[in-house]
Amino acid sequence: MQTINKLQRCVVCAGVLAACALAQSALAQTFPKEGNYDFTSCYSGTAAAIAFSKTQMGFSYEMTGTARSNPPGGMMDNTSFRCVGMNTSFDGKANQLTMCEALDRDGDKQLAYLTMGSDGKVTREVVAGTGKYEGIQASGVVLPLGNFPQVKPGTMQNCNRQTGTYKLK
Repeated sequence: MQTINKLQRCVVCAGVLAACALAQSALAQTFPKEGNYDFTSCYSGTAAAIAFSKTQMGFSYEMTGTARSNPPGGMMDNTSFRCVGMNTSFDGKANQLTMCEALDRDGDKQLAYLTMGSDGKVTREVVAGTGKYEGIQASGVVLPLGNFPQVKPGTMQNCNRQTGTYKLK
């Protein structure tokens, strides 16, 4: 189970899932055509694991959450998201693939893909957008903010800080 918890911490990086979004305040808001983003995403979700042995395991997950930008009112502020993904570990070699869909207050969406490199760091790339995000290019890194306790078996909850750059059409 310790291996599952370690991999769940990797999901924290994804939390993308994070977040994986560009958002806006209650009124329609425009952003510069390019710049940096910095946001915190928090999520909770469920996981289904196969703990085959101490060195061979994997789990799939689905999570939902919200994002707030730093500073408030910036890119990704007040965004909701959901992510699905899978992590594996075979003889100490971990893999992570996560896909996240984010929705802003105007109903515009982004689709992001998160992966873990051989160094264990998670990167995020926005691969599609709708509305004001159509044609967006964005990429960055995902850093876990904690190792929150598992409140119920089969669940996870955590927060991430995501930073990077974006370019709008």
